[in-house]
Amino acid sequence: MKRRSFIKHSALASTAMMAPAFLQSFPPARRYASRAGKVLVVVQFSGGNDGLNTVIPYSNDLYYNLRPNLAVPSAEVLRMNDELALNPAMTDLKSLYDDGLLGVLGNVGYPNPDRSHFRSMDIWHTGSSSDEYWQSGWLGRYLDSECAGCERPYHALELDDGLSLALKGEHRSGFAMSSPEQLRKNTDGALLKALAKYEEVHNHDNESAAYLYKTLVDTQASADYLVEQAGMGRAEGDYPPTAFGQDLRQIAGLILADTDTRIFYVSLTGFDTHANQKGRQERLLEQYAQGMKAFVSDMKSNGLLNDVLVMTFSEFGRRARENGSRGTDHGTANNIFLLGGGLKQAGCYSKSPDLANLDNDDLVYQTDFRQVYAEILNKWLEADPVSILKHRFDPLGLL
Repeated sequence: MKRRSFIKHSALASTAMMAPAFLQSFPPARRYASRAGKVLVVVQFSGGNDGLNTVIPYSNDLYYNLRPNLAVPSAEVLRMNDELALNPAMTDLKSLYDDGLLGVLGNVGYPNPDRSHFRSMDIWHTGSSSDEYWQSGWLGRYLDSECAGCERPYHALELDDGLSLALKGEHRSGFAMSSPEQLRKNTDGALLKALAKYEEVHNHDNESAAYLYKTLVDTQASADYLVEQAGMGRAEGDYPPTAFGQDLRQIAGLILADTDTRIFYVSLTGFDTHANQKGRQERLLEQYAQGMKAFVSDMKSNGLLNDVLVMTFSEFGRRARENGSRGTDHGTANNIFLLGGGLKQAGCYSKSPDLANLDNDDLVYQTDFRQVYAEILNKWLEADPVSILKHRFDPLGLL
């Protein structure tokens, strides 16, 4: 088996490919970070969040006609302007909006949308069109790129047990872990130590075997490094005691420790709300809002808010009309949140959704999600969006 084929078929390699460079030439860790580069944090709402009950067109009677049970009363919403408001569960996010740190982009999607969770997520992860099937992700291809300042590879870290397609490149991929301690525990077994020792004293004629042994060694070293770095930067925000909140705490700690990680990726799951949606969605949105407030507080108090951008997305929205189970079914266009101190301007970037011109009860997208990717790649990560996305997309002027 050739090395390239071996890599693609090795789950371990896919999450540890960047470990060798990840451990090289690190500056000393400090309590207050002094990084020169920008940091991107991607938050994924898994399951297809209902955008209409997140960013609410509270002044539109059609919204209430389409959702007699699910619509949020206008008296309860958190108003952003004369047309749009945030869900009342997102009080902490509204405070960030009021502080000029939140940008809301609505009606985001792509042509010929797919309502399958897996297929639509693949499209969002890769940046492909709906009729294209790519094997690498948009952030993975960024890691592959020869962008300015990429003399040594930039690195991406996902807080999960597995690596998303978004962070898998053709030649270089991100690193996945649920926690530094668990990663070190998983790589600290007697078998791995024996393999590592074996690698030290043997020269392998088999390239694939040699690469696997080196990956094991580098994974062990990465785990040790991340545990050490996680202890250097202490997140002090009031994070919610949820899995999502603790993931954000880990991300904040690693940023404050000045780890050489430029992209962080984290998911909040449970948004597939076909039945009894209201309470479930509101609990998730509250977790998100509380977590973002704590995270922003940490970044701000350490002087890093202008260097950190958070992008939040979901693989699709929900149908405009509620179903018969007090829920919503798979839809199309949705919202993207941008959060940070580096926005050109905060606020609502797009108009209220056009509920009078639906396509089979679906919202019609107005902004291609790859325009957002192109903006982030160009203005934030300082890379060439055309070479990474393989097409040219009009700029939005958000960053």
